[in-house]
Amino acid sequence: MLRKEDWMLIQAQVERGVYQKDIAAALGVDPRTVRRALERGGAPSGTRPGARKSKLDPFKPEIDRLLQEGVWNGVVILRELEAKGYRGEITLLRDYVRPKRALRRSRATVRFETAPGEQLQNDWGEVWTQVAGERRKVAFPVSTLGYSRRFHFWGTDRMDAEHTYEGLIRAFEHFGGVTREVLVDNQKALVIAHRIGDTVRFHERFLDLAGHYGFRPRACRPYRARTKGKDERMVGAIKHHFFQRYRAFDSFDHLNQLAAQWLAEEADQRVHGTVHEVVADRFAREAPHLSPLPGIRYDTSYRERRWVAWDGYIASGGIATASPTRVGAPRSRSGSPSRGGSRSTRTT
Repeated sequence: MLRKEDWMLIQAQVERGVYQKDIAAALGVDPRTVRRALERGGAPSGTRPGARKSKLDPFKPEIDRLLQEGVWNGVVILRELEAKGYRGEITLLRDYVRPKRALRRSRATVRFETAPGEQLQNDWGEVWTQVAGERRKVAFPVSTLGYSRRFHFWGTDRMDAEHTYEGLIRAFEHFGGVTREVLVDNQKALVIAHRIGDTVRFHERFLDLAGHYGFRPRACRPYRARTKGKDERMVGAIKHHFFQRYRAFDSFDHLNQLAAQWLAEEADQRVHGTVHEVVADRFAREAPHLSPLPGIRYDTSYRERRWVAWDGYIASGGIATASPTRVGAPRSRSGSPSRGGSRSTRTT
């Protein structure tokens, strides 16, 4: 049996052009019930004999008003009702709202397109796989050009600031140039805090990197990951394509060799579903709009401050050493002991 609040929702959905059968399915009633209500011009009068009253009954019109205004958060609605004298449980409220959620107006997202060379989106992904005979987690930064959808990724063993910067640099080198803007997530290696008025406090070293390569840093709104949806889709594609095709690697170097091959032979040659064009062909038009790479590569070595003890030793990475100026064996860009890489740790 329909209630008055159900009739209000029926009216709203009919005005939006929703089919009667879909309205009935959302309300859990027969389509004929909806049709009769529309013919009658309202909900049935009266109540069922012996129907139990609920503590929520007096507040249902207020709930329906909030739902019409787009307030669907159960806790928020509960607080509004408590201010008006409701003393029941939130479970009653949730049971009442649950069947109505199908009628909730979806939040449409307008796809945001950028001009050639305007924006690069960056994000991280993680996956478990076999490296050198061991099962381990591989982290991979993904950088996607907003116009052409060409992307780059690089497998490594950690997601710290230095590897984040290294991933961006490798992407710029892969594309042969730099975009005017780089859109990033709210990783602490990049974004310290969001301030009032949409201002962002970026990490000092990330700003240094941006100045070196000449791009403008931009951060997603908190809890608004869809802002960089192009890049997030590429994270999923890498997990479900590259790491499904290749399931074991001799080393991180081997992984990244296969990644470069897969990017050139598979990713760049695909026809993108949105722009309906081969990615490599579209990138050929975007490449001239990229800014040139700087003459000197940005240094992504670890930088640490350590106090020298009375005996002349300092601690770095859990190991004490007598060298006060340069600590640790050279390390590759994967963060593992060097196999021809040049990562190091600088101390002052």
